[in-house]
Amino acid sequence: MKLQVKEVLLAMMLAAVPVSLLADDISVGGTTRTYLKYVPADLGENRPLLISCHGMNQDAAYQSGMLKIESVADTAKFVTVFPQGVNKAWDISGNTDVDFVKAIIDKMASDYKIDRNRVYLSGFSMGGMFTYHCMNRIADYIAAFAPISGYPMGGMEFTSSRPVPIIHTHGTADDVVPFSRVQSFIDGWVARNHCNAAPKVTHNYRGAAHITRHVYGSGDNGTEVVLMEMAGKGHWISNDNGVLTGDEIWRFCSRYSLDMKVPRVSLSVPVSGTTLYTMGTSVGEHSLRIAANAVSDNSAIAKVAFYGDGKLIGEVTEAPYEVVWTKKFSKGQHSLKVVATDVDGGSAYSTASLSSLIKVGQLNLSADFLAGGVPSGWVTFDGEERRIGKKTNLASGCRVLEMTGTPRDFDLGLYIRNKNGQAGEGHAVYGDETSAVRLLLTPANYSLDYTVCNWNMAAASPVTVRVTNASTGEIVATETVTPSCNIGNSAVNAFSGASVRSLAFSLGSDMPVNIGFYTADAPWADAVIADVKLIRTDITGIRDVEAGVTGDNDAFDVRSVECYDLGGRSVNGNSRGVTIERRTGKDGRIKTIKRI
Repeated sequence: MKLQVKEVLLAMMLAAVPVSLLADDISVGGTTRTYLKYVPADLGENRPLLISCHGMNQDAAYQSGMLKIESVADTAKFVTVFPQGVNKAWDISGNTDVDFVKAIIDKMASDYKIDRNRVYLSGFSMGGMFTYHCMNRIADYIAAFAPISGYPMGGMEFTSSRPVPIIHTHGTADDVVPFSRVQSFIDGWVARNHCNAAPKVTHNYRGAAHITRHVYGSGDNGTEVVLMEMAGKGHWISNDNGVLTGDEIWRFCSRYSLDMKVPRVSLSVPVSGTTLYTMGTSVGEHSLRIAANAVSDNSAIAKVAFYGDGKLIGEVTEAPYEVVWTKKFSKGQHSLKVVATDVDGGSAYSTASLSSLIKVGQLNLSADFLAGGVPSGWVTFDGEERRIGKKTNLASGCRVLEMTGTPRDFDLGLYIRNKNGQAGEGHAVYGDETSAVRLLLTPANYSLDYTVCNWNMAAASPVTVRVTNASTGEIVATETVTPSCNIGNSAVNAFSGASVRSLAFSLGSDMPVNIGFYTADAPWADAVIADVKLIRTDITGIRDVEAGVTGDNDAFDVRSVECYDLGGRSVNGNSRGVTIERRTGKDGRIKTIKRI
């Protein structure tokens, strides 16, 4: 009798696996998919499920042999499934294998009555890439994730539907999926989960000299992100010196359930790691809006309490859960904590760390430009996608471009675009409330210096820069410039003649501001901005002073003239003594002259 295709597949799997593993199949989207499973004796009901995915060009049997988790499953009583990828690979961009995982969960719930709230997903190499992919797709199905030696090679967004616990294991000598890029993914999920940015580090973990364990704790709903750094290990699952990767995955994952019997709370504003910059010579008073999301599956939220530096800021008993924290933030670190309590007395908390810095003369807004990224403090929007820095490993859309042509006017520039042409949609803003920077300016005279080009606009397209009061939305200063240089849609092109600009403005009182660059309101209008600096131009920060006399314009087409004494105070232009005259040209150029 001729074997059916399904029977052939099962026969092939059974021939290659240990007798303790069972081969099975399931129909997903009209396709028969196969997997191996390990079910301990006397399993019982409502037990956990661990799904472990193989690497590219490997298979389910090989993954089982490398992970060596069956003895752990016997003791802890959980089901383990090793899925088989189509052509020994995984769909890491779509839903083909996501649906496979969901089908496996349904099948295990039907066959073994597993606890749907305690399902865990792991994978090696491409299986690890798939594990990361599932974080954004099915976080409501998976209680914890455990990628091994794999991450999305093209970068990723950190947009899971809930905070996700993660343990990532990786060898520092991995020559297939380099260890050097792991940290950017760890940082992204640490920020998404609102974990502490500074990890607790354990060297010689469990007596193994090659293992350093980094734990980013205190995240939303008790989540942690853990990095197991395996010194000298290559592209394989590490099981030596008494530390087994499978054991560590189970030890971490088993702490988590989708049905944690506490409220869920997360800070939405500000993000953890936010920096509060004050431009001046003393500490400024920041007013921060603090916003949280809080829900409870078991009962209603009774209250949400907000704490800053250990002191109660305020309590809110109904949504929206928001308060304003106003104080002079001394230089250094500050803490924020939000606690949600439900009517049954259950509670959960989320924390964030803030740092306060004082900049006296100059703040370099492009200091963190990195090719392929959106820097911390910046938010970009192209009409379809909003990117909140810090982001890395971006290959398209709004991002920092590295220029390599010779000659060139700058090395790194932030590219922005307006895909649909709608008003104000193509932009990059520094200091937006959703970013990791707040900017407070104290009374002084300021200059916003920047360089701007077009990217792919041979006919030239105007760019507008605005300094805006972050509290009221009032525009403090603005100018529109049509760049004199177009790079030509390629980072290898030579270019010169970029527009170098200075936007001058004065403030008479403390003011929170954000700084934005906007493309024209036309489809695919674009810009590349570079060398962005905010400078106090009173006496403590004045630059390029030249000797001169009143009325000596030196062929300078003057738009405005301001005069200051040596204390930085505005004075009449006829004042006697040594003063500083600031002349702004009609083309935006600034000239400062010492007058006697």
